[in-house]
Amino acid sequence: MSKCIAVVISEDPCKTARPVEALRIALGLCSGDHQTTVVLLGLATALLMKDKEDIIDIDVLEKYLPSFKHLAVPFLIESGTAMNVWSDDFSVTTRTTDEIRQFIRSVDCSLVF
Repeated sequence: MSKCIAVVISEDPCKTARPVEALRIALGLCSGDHQTTVVLLGLATALLMKDKEDIIDIDVLEKYLPSFKHLAVPFLIESGTAMNVWSDDFSVTTRTTDEIRQFIRSVDCSLVF
């Protein structure tokens, strides 16, 4: 039975390696029948931006990002977030804070980083 899963990332990837590790975990969840959505909040949106020099574990991030594009894993970000997306190939959708909150409540399982 497939589940709807949200991986919520809100930590600053320039201060901790946890956001990159969270993306790696999300990618692993995508390998099954689960519908996995990645929610990027606040400074975590830097994971998809062109200028990523200061991100901790940048080499790991660059290794896994092409798989997110290939699998068309959906990303949700907050409306009004300034995005300089690394590539238009990512499936990025903006939602209001309330819509994101409702989405997270509606999923079967959420992992929060």
